[in-house]
Amino acid sequence: MLQDISAFTQAQTAGQRPLQVAIIVPTFNEADNIAPLIARLSAALTDFQWEVIFVDDNSPDHTADLVRQLALTHPHIRIVQRVGRRGLSSAVIEGMLATAAPILAVIDGDMQHDEALLPHLIRAVADGQAEIAVGTRYAAGGGTQGWDATRLRLSRAATRLGQLALRSPLSDPMSGFFALSRETLSAALPRLSGIGFKILLDIVASLPQAPRVAEFPYQFRNRVAGESKADSQIAVEYLMLLADKTIGRILPVRLLSFLIVGGLGVGVHLAVLGLCLMLGIGFVDGQVAAVAMAIGFNFFLNNILTYRDRRLRGWRICKGLVSFYAVSAIGAAANIGIGNWVHDMDRSWWLSAMAGIVVGAVWNFAASSFVTWRK
Repeated sequence: MLQDISAFTQAQTAGQRPLQVAIIVPTFNEADNIAPLIARLSAALTDFQWEVIFVDDNSPDHTADLVRQLALTHPHIRIVQRVGRRGLSSAVIEGMLATAAPILAVIDGDMQHDEALLPHLIRAVADGQAEIAVGTRYAAGGGTQGWDATRLRLSRAATRLGQLALRSPLSDPMSGFFALSRETLSAALPRLSGIGFKILLDIVASLPQAPRVAEFPYQFRNRVAGESKADSQIAVEYLMLLADKTIGRILPVRLLSFLIVGGLGVGVHLAVLGLCLMLGIGFVDGQVAAVAMAIGFNFFLNNILTYRDRRLRGWRICKGLVSFYAVSAIGAAANIGIGNWVHDMDRSWWLSAMAGIVVGAVWNFAASSFVTWRK
């Protein structure tokens, strides 16, 4: 049987070079850029045996359908369509795992990266010059076209934060344009976070030791077709990634986010209670209103930040809110019960209070992860 398969494979690949590199292109609503990007990749990669893998997050503009249509007549074009999952980093990881190529390159689907640089990135890895070759905007010769001063300052500030987290002189740790070897990916894979949009930083920070890096400057181009995906959520996810790569080994970043939201909820509770008392509302009624408002605040903020990858939408928000109120009610009961139990044994009010808070917080996090934002 194995001999038959081997003979068939040899017949199919006769006269062809083995696959050398896979180009991973994460996409969301990039239908207008697909054909031009493929044409440019074809012109740039004539010296290589390559394939391109588009990883599309079920784009409403039918990007995946367009790629699938092109793949019918171009066997080096492949599509991975993800349903119910979002995120550039996780898309890149899935694309890399979907190919057998020994060298993996990443380029955005918006055509803002200079595809003519790809051969240099690939050769740097293939020749053993580097384990990761990076297209950088911030080394001598690189740059950004048409960015205003505010965007440039924000980008450079985020770059500096990334360098501090990596403890690396990498000039552009936020770059989404790079190539690496299969072995490098395998070494980073067990610790990859897959959070947000900055997959290069995730890979470098996940490696057991600092990789050999080669940098190649390029001019970051303006987008021609489609719309930018940059928004405040990207900034939040970037900070979450940095937190995961620095303190994530001690405290899971999702739990950290949940606790921060809970702390903000305490502020909401106190503010609502204070307002009720100012308006002449009784303490008990004000306390009920404050608790209800704080729980609602925590739910909506956690839905946006802590569980952004499982975000509830539409009618599921109503069901999720009800379940979160139920979970929080049990957590409050556990808080009071554990606090009273510790107080009966120790008589230390602050220790009793902290014990109740910790147990209540852990319950709320675990139960809401399983019930409200069940994966």
